[in-house]
Amino acid sequence: MKYVLVTGGVVSGLGKGVTASSIGLILKACGLRVTSIKIDPYLNTDAGTMSPFEHGEVYVLDDGGEVDLDLGNYERFLDIKLTRDNNITTGKIYQSVIDKERRGDYLGKTVQVVPHITDAIQEWVERVAKIPVDGKEGPADVCVIELGGTIGDIESMPFIEALGQFSYRVGTGNFCLIHVSLVPVLNVVGEQKTKPTQHSVRGLRGLGLAPNILACRSTTALDENVKAKLSQFCHVPAENIITLYDVSNIWHIPLLLRDQKAHEAILKVLNLQRFVY
Repeated sequence: MKYVLVTGGVVSGLGKGVTASSIGLILKACGLRVTSIKIDPYLNTDAGTMSPFEHGEVYVLDDGGEVDLDLGNYERFLDIKLTRDNNITTGKIYQSVIDKERRGDYLGKTVQVVPHITDAIQEWVERVAKIPVDGKEGPADVCVIELGGTIGDIESMPFIEALGQFSYRVGTGNFCLIHVSLVPVLNVVGEQKTKPTQHSVRGLRGLGLAPNILACRSTTALDENVKAKLSQFCHVPAENIITLYDVSNIWHIPLLLRDQKAHEAILKVLNLQRFVY
């Protein structure tokens, strides 16, 4: 099993869900079977009791699971049917760990965030990634994991620690980290600014995760000198820096990724070059 993790930096609402869906779609177009997991760091067990004014529309899955709308994007883009377990929340993880503690599964151990919560997150990801979601037998080839929120949020820290351990455990060649960040353009000077992304990547590295690919949100395509600067300061090859500029329709995003050969960069990191078309 190969894993692609999509994280977000600088601000929320950059379009990580659409980006993750589009990444899954271009990998599927390469002949790979793809599944998806969405991690929401909030304490709610699911999105069912949350106000749509605060969190957006609730998406209802075939098994009755009330989940984040991003899972609706995954289903539409990838033509798959997900389960409620494909949406991980802090509430679900803590509930499962506390239930185990009450049953005595930890045999009197002091239950802590590390290793018990982080282990539970990793076990959940591995278990759910193997569930077939495309109507075929057996597990998918690639699991796209989206970590909700922004790097630096307190509530996402256990997940980042768990995913750092997970990337080390599955090994190089089985894990690809794509960091979605903002490259703002200041109207006063009309210049694309790289500093927010530099700080975001620095924060990510400080937490034990190093991005393989940068997906940069901006109003316009990134200038070559901006790409070169990001490559230098973020330690990411220039060919692995993708521009996700504003488009009129979200269905253009997979085409943007394809045109910039994002699939080739991902497949190279995952040692799946034989699927390059």
